[in-house]
Amino acid sequence: MDAFRALRTPPLPRRATTGRPSGGVVPRRDRGTRGRRWGRRAGLLISIALASAWFVAVSPPIARTVSAKASDPVIAAAGDIACDPTDPNFNNGSGTGLSCEQQTTADLLVNHGYAAVLSLGDNQYYCGSLTAYQQVYDATWGKVKSITYPVPGNHEYLTSGGTGCDQSNLNGAGYFGYFGSAAGTPGAGWYSFNIGAWHLIALNSNCLNIGGCGPSSPQGQWLAQDLAAHPGQCILAYWHIPLFSSGGRASPNTLPLWQTLYAAGADLILDGHDHIYERFAPQTPAGLPDPVNGITQITVGTGGANHTSIAVPAANSVVTNTDSFGILAVTLHQASFSWQFIHATGSFTDSGTTACHNAVAGATATPAATPTRTP
Repeated sequence: MDAFRALRTPPLPRRATTGRPSGGVVPRRDRGTRGRRWGRRAGLLISIALASAWFVAVSPPIARTVSAKASDPVIAAAGDIACDPTDPNFNNGSGTGLSCEQQTTADLLVNHGYAAVLSLGDNQYYCGSLTAYQQVYDATWGKVKSITYPVPGNHEYLTSGGTGCDQSNLNGAGYFGYFGSAAGTPGAGWYSFNIGAWHLIALNSNCLNIGGCGPSSPQGQWLAQDLAAHPGQCILAYWHIPLFSSGGRASPNTLPLWQTLYAAGADLILDGHDHIYERFAPQTPAGLPDPVNGITQITVGTGGANHTSIAVPAANSVVTNTDSFGILAVTLHQASFSWQFIHATGSFTDSGTTACHNAVAGATATPAATPTRTP
């Protein structure tokens, strides 16, 4: 019908009728002349209609190109996750509502279309032995193991206190054994990868176990080289023990990592360790407000193990929560990031958007099916 309408000619212009008698009576001679004219017009219209019908019949349909922008990738993150199977609150995997809620938080991850899952350390209590990982973590968060990019917590390095916690777990053997190459090089545990327009860096905050975290340490040197190799990208770094916290468990051991990341224009740092949720305003490694170049730190120790409390409110802390388990969903836009805390228990939520420092204009890249880890 549209093709037919496009080919229709406009009606022929009506000729002037000056000298036409009043009363609407047309002389016989004029009637004959008008009849012949309308006959010719009718013939012309019929010919056009037939031609149009033929055109529509033999012409292929016009393809309409729809330009659809791919959705920006969304990642999920949390730490301090799965209870030891001998924990009295384990309750055969069901938890108590206040502890051992690893299944509840895992339900927020499965079949929700996340591009990656970042496990922020202390993924498996009490010591992250391979046996405990296989019994608890694997049955819950292990359902998204194929897209998980882990970092170890301090509990992953323990050798006493729970299931499989002996010398066989020395140097995080259970953690590296369970995650395999996804955890990076055994004994190191740092690596990086790209998702969309973003460069993500997994670091190990167990500095005493890996030769330190200073600029001259193996991890410190690797971090500087990795950042230099990825200019012009939004940067997210994550590890377990926070530099800043209102929960009383902050440690200065990662200050050199913060300083290197800040100098490179990093945007977001995620961690756990304190079993709370806490978001800080953008700040410097010295803890001074810096709305222009500062890094946003978010602690997401809400993976299900249990809750801890607020000790002393830290400077620049924007929001805290101590009674909701859940995950942090982060949307990695081309030149910004959006975050949303999604609760599995409780009712707390937190969300917002912040621009990146180093973003280069251009279309958001499609995340690789298997992002490449370096080293």
